[in-house]
Amino acid sequence: MFKKWIKRLIDFVLSLVMIILLSPILILVYVLVQNKLGRPAVFKQERPGLQGNVFTMYKFRSMADERDGNGELLPDAVRLTTFGKLLRASSLDELPELFNILRGDMSFVGPRPLLVRYLDRYTAEQARRHDVRPGLTGWAQVNGRNAISWEDKFKLDVWYVDHWNLWLDFKILWMTFIKVFRREGIQAADHATMEEFMGTENKGGIK
Repeated sequence: MFKKWIKRLIDFVLSLVMIILLSPILILVYVLVQNKLGRPAVFKQERPGLQGNVFTMYKFRSMADERDGNGELLPDAVRLTTFGKLLRASSLDELPELFNILRGDMSFVGPRPLLVRYLDRYTAEQARRHDVRPGLTGWAQVNGRNAISWEDKFKLDVWYVDHWNLWLDFKILWMTFIKVFRREGIQAADHATMEEFMGTENKGGIK
């Protein structure tokens, strides 16, 4: 319990300091996104957090709002512009999540918060990823990110839940810095974004 309190204190203080120090960059990216991709510059979406409780996550939008003749959004690969790819590769699109960390919705390190509709698709083991706060980065992100399968990603998430300690968090943060610098694992092979998780077949789960 004490270690978790220390983790939350570090999250609060560090996120507050980073918001203050990075405020010029936050403002600059906000203006650029509005000019290049349109409004709203900040993308909001409900995501499950600790114990599956839903919160609103903030990110800078990285895709245009282009639609077909029927008013349906075009595929992600079409809407993801060169500017959007740059935002993702540099992880600048993630900066608004500092406010989620400040509020306690998220932590700097933990399993990434995924879509709410995935909640009933997890096996009981995979659902354990919600036993800790979701993170800006995590063990799965520094071990493949979008370049590995959903099942491997969830195994890494649960491994983190079972082995979490402050030193592991510091290691993950350092590895994240290296990954972002090298721009590794930003997107899945042949896809602009990770394919939707539809459930794990015949692996002791629901599907």
